[in-house]
Amino acid sequence: MIKRNLNDLLYFVTVAREGSFTRAAALLGVTQSALSQAISGLEARLQIRLLTRTTRSVSPTAAGERLLQAIGHRFDEIDAELEALTDMRDKPAGTVRITCGDHVLRTTLLPRLAPLLLEYPDIKMEFDVNYGFRDIVADRFDAGVRLGDTIDKDMIALPIGPPIRMAVAASPAYFAEHPEPANPRDLMNHKCINMRMQSGGGLYVWEFERRGHTQNVRVDGQLTFNTSPNIVDAALAGLGVAWLPEEEFAPHIAEGRLVRVLEDWCAPFPGYYLYYPSRRQPSPAFSLVVKALRFTRPRGKKAG
Repeated sequence: MIKRNLNDLLYFVTVAREGSFTRAAALLGVTQSALSQAISGLEARLQIRLLTRTTRSVSPTAAGERLLQAIGHRFDEIDAELEALTDMRDKPAGTVRITCGDHVLRTTLLPRLAPLLLEYPDIKMEFDVNYGFRDIVADRFDAGVRLGDTIDKDMIALPIGPPIRMAVAASPAYFAEHPEPANPRDLMNHKCINMRMQSGGGLYVWEFERRGHTQNVRVDGQLTFNTSPNIVDAALAGLGVAWLPEEEFAPHIAEGRLVRVLEDWCAPFPGYYLYYPSRRQPSPAFSLVVKALRFTRPRGKKAG
């Protein structure tokens, strides 16, 4: 029975983790019909229901959750051992999966990893663009990218960029009709462009600091987005005041398309970090990715 059901068990673990037959089928490279039949056959043989299916989601039953906890990590261990075997090859190989935001992907990850991918054609990269706090262990990512002050303590955290400063900006046309804010509290009288957090669903609070004094401002406006490129576009269109890392606004400020305000209230803070589980043995491919992304501060420069 065990030999017959190894594929069925893997299918069950994947569906339970993904919460979707569609996503699981795509990951496994099988049709949804074949996947559904395999799960139904497994449930029939065990004579117990493992998954609760609705029109919108799939979740494990109590029995399914018990089975997932018992065998899920076994498949992870098998994957890890298979990845480790690439160390015996002449060239590292395998897929490295990273969850991150779109801006850091464009400006940091792809430029740093491009030379590595050209040198090692057997290494593959998969990026999940997501602003939520993904559980990289449960979702089977090799690593994630977050700002340094939001990483769990049980993770290894590697800096991949310098400290970051936020910037507040709007178009010249907007400030032609609205007075520039002199204090963060003044933003409550402006049309501001909000960002919604994918993890909790709330709106970001705009955080400011000057000479040890902090102000957290909950702004309001007509527009809310969950990705930064849309916020930049809305600010350029004169639709309100935006708050993002300064590098996202930099070319537009330099060329006069946006006007920066409250600069003295935007103190630097820890930048982007690559984080990954401390207890997992890294594959040779992942070790090369870590080496390529490691940030080395230029000589003679200190943190801002």
